[in-house]
Amino acid sequence: MTTKAVGTITVHTYSPEAYDTVAGGPDLVRVHVEESFAGDIVGTGTATFLQTAQADGAASFVGVERVRGSVAGKEGTFVLQDAGTVADGVVDGSWFVVPGSGTGELAGLRGTGGFRANLGADATIEVDYWFE
Repeated sequence: MTTKAVGTITVHTYSPEAYDTVAGGPDLVRVHVEESFAGDIVGTGTATFLQTAQADGAASFVGVERVRGSVAGKEGTFVLQDAGTVADGVVDGSWFVVPGSGTGELAGLRGTGGFRANLGADATIEVDYWFE
């Protein structure tokens, strides 16, 4: 049985650093992010994303994030694996809970979902989750 969690993410730290560039092609960028979750998931997240960054602002990205907090009142940590795009000022991504990553009361947590935000604004999130 799955349960839907909804909420928001607020980004507090966004630190991009290009690690490979070529003329006429997208930059390869490593991004450190620190953010907070509110709603059915409450806590903080620390993430690293790798992205391609086009001159027009478009991007694609992958990343991992450890979330520390609670889901439906159960405390612990878990890891999300993310993938998505940035296009026309909108960030759109999907994620899943990495199997075996839950700790504390969140041991056995599994789930899939996604997030969406206008650049610079809070993201809306959803996760369909269950426990193994």
